[in-house]
Amino acid sequence: MVLNLDKSFAPLGRDQEIAFQAFTFSGGEPHIKIEADFDPAKKVVITHRLNSFNDLGLLCMAVDALRRMGVKEMELFIPYFPAARQDRLMVSGEPLSVKVYANIINGLHLDKVLVFDPHSDVTPALIDHCEVVANHNFIKQVVAQIGSDVKLISPDGGALKKIYKVSVYLGGTEVIECSKSRDVETGQLSGFKVYHDGLGGADCLIVDDICDGGGTFAGLADALKAKGAGNLYLAVSHGIFSKGFEELSKSFKMIFTTDSFKNINEVNGVTQIRLDQYMK
Repeated sequence: MVLNLDKSFAPLGRDQEIAFQAFTFSGGEPHIKIEADFDPAKKVVITHRLNSFNDLGLLCMAVDALRRMGVKEMELFIPYFPAARQDRLMVSGEPLSVKVYANIINGLHLDKVLVFDPHSDVTPALIDHCEVVANHNFIKQVVAQIGSDVKLISPDGGALKKIYKVSVYLGGTEVIECSKSRDVETGQLSGFKVYHDGLGGADCLIVDDICDGGGTFAGLADALKAKGAGNLYLAVSHGIFSKGFEELSKSFKMIFTTDSFKNINEVNGVTQIRLDQYMK
């Protein structure tokens, strides 16, 4: 049985989907009413995109409602884990946001929590019964579309370990390491570096977990071109794209992402691979 709390998102498909109605009270509280036309003795897998605290609230209400209906075994698939980038304290006075979300989800006492391509090892370490869904098959599908003769680009040292695992999965695709500097007070990026003598016109695929405003990738694209890169491609598991695609499209021949964060209407130069295809 599957409960897709975002009705426009069904990463595990719609077979044996549980019907429900959800709304928000005038006071701002999320609410749900689940239809009682399923066997509560069966396992229920909940899927949701947690893009706000209200989304998290709806999840909590759904778990409570299912338990009151007699459901004993519950799993959760949240492909994009909220606040995963806030996984360390950089400035005094700020919260460890990822732990706040993890504590709430742990309090639901779920049998398993699946997360797609988490930002770092901190997220699965904080979540009870967590299982990571790697980005390997996603990148394999991307490479199949652009051609296997491409170099994988690690945007920074934090991404390097994951990208080497992708390289092994792909059979040993070459990995190029890059770096950048960030002002922790302002968030300003600078000092993009590509650790390679010359790319000789080779096509390059930047692989990362999240694209928000896209400043990292625009700056890195300039650095790669300065090193002689050919066509540039970008693959991000979680596409927030808070500033749209106009600037990124100037640098990248194609941008690839999934629907883990939101559905993207047809945009020239952007390919969205749905997770219901990925998870088969």
